[in-house]
Amino acid sequence: MEKKLRTGFTTGTAAAAATKGALIMILENKAPSRVLIKLLTGEMIDIAVHTCVLDRRGEATCTVIKDAGDDPDVTHKAEIGASVKLLDADSAFFAKHRQQDMVRITGGQGVGRVTKPGLEVPPGEPAINPGPRKMIIQAANDIVEKHNIKRPVHVEVFVTAGEKLAEKTLNARLGILGGISILGTTGVVRPMSHDAFIATIESALSVARACGLEHVIFTTGRRSERFAQAYWSQLPEEAFIQIGDFFKMSLESASKKGFKHLTLAVFFGKATKMAQGIPHTHAAKARLTMNKLHAWSLELTRDEKFAKRIQTANTARHAFDIIVENHPEIIGLVGRKIVRAAEAFVTKAVAIDSVIFNYNGDAVFDSTKQTPQSEGKTSP
Repeated sequence: MEKKLRTGFTTGTAAAAATKGALIMILENKAPSRVLIKLLTGEMIDIAVHTCVLDRRGEATCTVIKDAGDDPDVTHKAEIGASVKLLDADSAFFAKHRQQDMVRITGGQGVGRVTKPGLEVPPGEPAINPGPRKMIIQAANDIVEKHNIKRPVHVEVFVTAGEKLAEKTLNARLGILGGISILGTTGVVRPMSHDAFIATIESALSVARACGLEHVIFTTGRRSERFAQAYWSQLPEEAFIQIGDFFKMSLESASKKGFKHLTLAVFFGKATKMAQGIPHTHAAKARLTMNKLHAWSLELTRDEKFAKRIQTANTARHAFDIIVENHPEIIGLVGRKIVRAAEAFVTKAVAIDSVIFNYNGDAVFDSTKQTPQSEGKTSP
């Protein structure tokens, strides 16, 4: 029987739970062990409170251990906290704001600060996205309204070891410095939803456009990106965007945002999947890919023995080594097919190129440097 994957909750949900716990500590003088939080979907979720203390000044600090369920990310098991205090009703900040803005949210230690345009949060603000802000405000209002409190609330969100966690993310590329982002579009993490990765791609594209870029380089991971940065050393770091397996989604989004030039810079394994027009190039499709590569090899070389060697290769990298040694023209065929597959996924006219790297970082194919060829055409 297949095991059901366990859902988790976002950093935004954790921050909202810590906020609610802290206000309960202030207004009810008790440290709650659990709190109920309303998600952005309208559902309720029960969250365990890790720590909760009240100081002599009446400020409470609570923390929650973030649980990403069975789809763990870099923030899985991170300690997310909120320091909360009630302000005087005539507080200078709140005197200028409307009643619905009576919860002020700031970023503390371990929460990044936005330094580049193009994100959901403007430069200068803590990297706490609109969704989590709504949840924090809702959580605070639940308690102050219960106790009929008319005073403003100040919430400072923090992340223990957030600066260290941020080193494992692409935050610095997006202009988020000093810590992690507080994220969440629904409040819940669903295994294999890939929401966080998609959000990162979208944010990276928005930052690139806000920086005035019209040409971006899509890579699939850190290694291919490192090679791409060396190959296009004249481009700023914002031009390089890791798309993972999200081939179709990234192209659609980039074309909608108005980029005029897109380049896919990949290794041969991903290249063969992209060349088939597979929207999401997950490794699970590896055997189908080898069969397709066999067909292309046979079409181009008319060499059944060689094509069979490709089909039975252990991995795409193994096949690549065989191809380079015997029929390197197949790499060009794959590279040109990538461009045509990508053209089917864009929503507006845009120039598309492809580059295939070998595993030492050398470009073995660059569509901008190839002379036109009639693909797969051989003498009878």
